[in-house]
Amino acid sequence: MALDKNQIAKRIAQEVKNGMYVNLGIGIPTLVANYIPDGIEVVLQSENGLLGMGPFPTDDKVDADLINAGKQTITTLPGSSIFSSADSFGMIRGEHVDLTILGAMEVSEEGDIANWKIPGKMVKGMGGAMDLVASAKNIIVAMQHTARDGSSKLLKECTLPITGLKCVKKIVTDLAVLEVTDKGFKLLERAPGVTVEDIRKATEGTLIVEGDIPEVQL
Repeated sequence: MALDKNQIAKRIAQEVKNGMYVNLGIGIPTLVANYIPDGIEVVLQSENGLLGMGPFPTDDKVDADLINAGKQTITTLPGSSIFSSADSFGMIRGEHVDLTILGAMEVSEEGDIANWKIPGKMVKGMGGAMDLVASAKNIIVAMQHTARDGSSKLLKECTLPITGLKCVKKIVTDLAVLEVTDKGFKLLERAPGVTVEDIRKATEGTLIVEGDIPEVQL
């Protein structure tokens, strides 16, 4: 079975290490806040000007004045800090973010990412993605492996406007966990019940398969 959005986020949360400053992009990445492992202390950053995001609030804890970059209501943790977006982007551009987790429309086998615009469709703006991919030390992408028509979103070359070049390190999709290498997408894990052949058919870019590929453990 393919992973759902929450399971993708839960798997990505395993990549978060103690002491990291982590930026969560819009979409699936925001769900990672709900799955930070116990005993791990991380500081979640939102580019609209917040350090110290907690999990999403329950209905009785919603505060409409506390939102993330995707305008979703959030919670804060003890010691959290609220500041201007200018200071927030100073933090991003100054390379003070250890890990950035983003959604994507396409990723190329060289680690290029397209995640801000589909030609002909309206967008609110590029947001902070271009700053994040240019400055982050490590970028993990959360995405669906294929489009609605079944075409691959893991490509030899991106077809949509590029957000950043050769910056993605790892990808977690509904079908697999992959590492971007200088030879292509290296398959690390597969979703429960999904075969290597299923992943191969869903991947246009070069797929590297070495040995037995374990299932994702959540």
